[in-house]
Amino acid sequence: GPPGAMGAGGLGVRAAHTALSGGLALGLLLHPTGEAKPPRPAVRGRPLREQVERGELLLPVIFIVLVLCSVLLYFKVSLMDPGFVKSEEEVKNEEQSIVIPQVSSSIKMRRCGYCMVKQPMRAKHCQVCQHCVRRYDHHCPWIENCVGEKNHPLFIVYLSIQLVALLWGGHTAWSGLYFKQSWDWLKHNIFLLMSFILIVIFTIVVLLLLISHLYLISCNTTTWEFMSYHRISYLRHSELENPFDQGVVLNLWRFFCSCHLTLTGKEPVIEGV
Repeated sequence: GPPGAMGAGGLGVRAAHTALSGGLALGLLLHPTGEAKPPRPAVRGRPLREQVERGELLLPVIFIVLVLCSVLLYFKVSLMDPGFVKSEEEVKNEEQSIVIPQVSSSIKMRRCGYCMVKQPMRAKHCQVCQHCVRRYDHHCPWIENCVGEKNHPLFIVYLSIQLVALLWGGHTAWSGLYFKQSWDWLKHNIFLLMSFILIVIFTIVVLLLLISHLYLISCNTTTWEFMSYHRISYLRHSELENPFDQGVVLNLWRFFCSCHLTLTGKEPVIEGV
């Protein structure tokens, strides 16, 4: 649907993300530290609750702000326009003759068979969003939105902040755990234990996702192009393996610091699948 649409599925996913993030953060902040624990090694630090009780508020406040930033970025990336191709953005006839030298001029130009707009270079139609998306990377079910030209840089920022929050939360949960083989210990620490397990799982997923995206960005390619290389005509007929690669530094600069990731209106409209 259009950007910002809040269907039942999207609403449920966003509510689950907010509840999970807020629940884990508040739980780690408010979980009682207990009274009869062995002396804590200095390297483990103090749990957030203990820091609050001692009046040391700086780190707990920073942690909460970090989690809030993560949630706000999640909603921003989830609800913003990822780069939907609009009819008024169609490439003009006189501009269609300008091509990238490495891409074969024999590639046929086409309209999208679903939404009937002319597809710019690297655009793809998403059947979930029912739109063509500029510099399409993938449709992310966790944010219920496509990752494309407009929201991909912010998606990377979101993953980075999410990873820092998860690592901090994992350290906080671990610092409050002292293992004993007893039911009383398990009943008292079940929240910290489950939180730590969940955080470890999420940390692995986010870390792998962030590393893979940074690698693809450094090569100036997308997840869709990487996974479907032999199905994409402008890559299959290219003289180079990756006609968009301009070196790691320039690729990163253009991704994070340029207003547009593609040469809007200066690339041929081609068959993307």
